[in-house]
Amino acid sequence: MTRLGVVGNISRDTAGHPEHQHHLLGGAALYVALAAARAAVTSAPVSVIGHDLANELQRPEPARLDLSRIATVDQPSCRFHLTYDQQGTLTSVEASYGAAEHLTAHALEYLNGFEHVHVCCRRPLDPAPVLAALAGREQDFSVDFITASAGRMIAAAAPFLPHARIVFTDVSEHATLAHLVNLEGLRTVTVTDGPRPASLYRRGRLAARATVQPSPALEVTGAGDTFTGTFLARVLNGVPEELALHHAAQAATSRVANLGITLHPQPP
Repeated sequence: MTRLGVVGNISRDTAGHPEHQHHLLGGAALYVALAAARAAVTSAPVSVIGHDLANELQRPEPARLDLSRIATVDQPSCRFHLTYDQQGTLTSVEASYGAAEHLTAHALEYLNGFEHVHVCCRRPLDPAPVLAALAGREQDFSVDFITASAGRMIAAAAPFLPHARIVFTDVSEHATLAHLVNLEGLRTVTVTDGPRPASLYRRGRLAARATVQPSPALEVTGAGDTFTGTFLARVLNGVPEELALHHAAQAATSRVANLGITLHPQPP
């Protein structure tokens, strides 16, 4: 049995930085699943792509995943243009969702057969029916968000978050979460803050912090997702959450020191 299912996007990403840009095979579902696989948990992205990315998933890293829950349709794959400032902070996201518009319906068909399901609550997914299905059958699940759509997505997910095993946020998303949800009702929440310490909360109370070792950043895209996938894998393998927090912070640091899976640029 594949232990971890990851509902989310697989995409063509253009990461724009002040002095350069990178063309990457990305998407939260891919990054989370790859990080979990590196940490010894079998993982399957639950995603919808176009034919333009089908061959890219046969490259060595993606090929280590269970790809059987990925649907391929006759539309271009999801594309993101991510813009970062000099400090590596994401300042804007432009999206063309394409094939990923089918993600909600696809996910509802492929939630079975996992020990744990992680839901990347990011457009164009409608998280409410997916989380309702998971909570309704008491499936072990977790969620994350992205700052660009966090307000809308947290509001949609709010009724189901007390059922989640873990809620993953960054410092900005955590502030939005605190505004919309009673944090004392959430079992476990992680908070990342770039190169600053990562935090772990239980029922709204600080339980642990993990120092992030400084590392020259080659590409920050996917660092948060790498944190998420590593933390999930460690916890699913029985590691205490406090120690999993340190492992996840280290993995995220290693991620930014590498370029990732590069693609040839395509015309807009």
